[in-house]
Amino acid sequence: MALSVAVIGAGWYGCHIALSLRGLGLDVTVFDQNERAMHEASGNNQFRLHLGFHYPRHHGTRAQSRDGFMRFVERYPQLSREVTENIYAVPREDSLIDFATYRLIMTSSGIDYREVRESSVLLRGVDGLLLAGERVLLIERARRYFTERLGDSLQLGQRIDAVEERADGIHIGGTRYDVLIDATWGHRTGLPMRFFYEPTILLYYETDGPFPAVTLVDGPLCSIYPTEDPGLYTLSSVPHTPLGRLDSPEEARRVRDGVSAATVAEKAQLMEDQISRYVPEFRERFRLVGPQLAIKTKPVGRFDDRSCYVFRRGRTFSVMSGKIDTVFFATERILAAIEAGQFDAGMHVDSSLRRNIAQIRA
Repeated sequence: MALSVAVIGAGWYGCHIALSLRGLGLDVTVFDQNERAMHEASGNNQFRLHLGFHYPRHHGTRAQSRDGFMRFVERYPQLSREVTENIYAVPREDSLIDFATYRLIMTSSGIDYREVRESSVLLRGVDGLLLAGERVLLIERARRYFTERLGDSLQLGQRIDAVEERADGIHIGGTRYDVLIDATWGHRTGLPMRFFYEPTILLYYETDGPFPAVTLVDGPLCSIYPTEDPGLYTLSSVPHTPLGRLDSPEEARRVRDGVSAATVAEKAQLMEDQISRYVPEFRERFRLVGPQLAIKTKPVGRFDDRSCYVFRRGRTFSVMSGKIDTVFFATERILAAIEAGQFDAGMHVDSSLRRNIAQIRA
């Protein structure tokens, strides 16, 4: 009988892990409280498939993003597209590191880039520019892709309020499963590490013509990035996108759901002021469309760690990551434990060694 697996959370990680395990013959069911897949943080983000340029202060995140990017494009070629001009710029006064150091870190990390002297738009107060090959995630296409392929294995509109782990397995709503995978980033079962919940506001802007992706690094800076809609871009800011730092998901949801028009206007003013410092034509080229609200889960620390972690407690796995391109790392960690047969550790098997010893007559 195939191992039965319950996955809670139908975001990028829950869907990818479920599809991968099902492809290996496991019996998988995915639960999500929303009426569509990728409704929470997976569908409310900056649409960026990372290569590692965002994280000069954390080697593990860079390495996982670099390797995961290549695997993602190979596995899901239809779920992202190229960015025509994707610029990383290091501000002269406001970056935590200088351009030469930033460039050296990326070179030593084995991440491909091309150094350029200028971009198609005026950038002010920067010391250097790198042209990066990151991609735009196509969220609506991904939502349809996983919904169709998971089929009846995907149980939407199903809030899981009670999970009981017994000696024989995980019990959810009267059904027994061998393994539980919590892909809710701590919202369901918590995480065995210090972390916090961060409600966020990402702003959508529209423009009438092509515009490059512009990311200022590194530190409390900002970025403009295209979306799957050619006319829409996102504006995000390290200091202004967060709406708080909360200890519980309930508190984070209250803050997210309580955002007012005044808060949106205030955040737009702050973010536009910040990006205009480096992209002076921003306000004349872009018009605010509206906000996108989400909740992120982040580890405590100032070292910018957004790499992937997989924790196991009994039959339950919990996943924690800040980047979509590390889905493969999470899947392999879970598979390693399952393939090792660790869930059959109590099964008694008699040794056949004595029967295999050759009997030599005198």
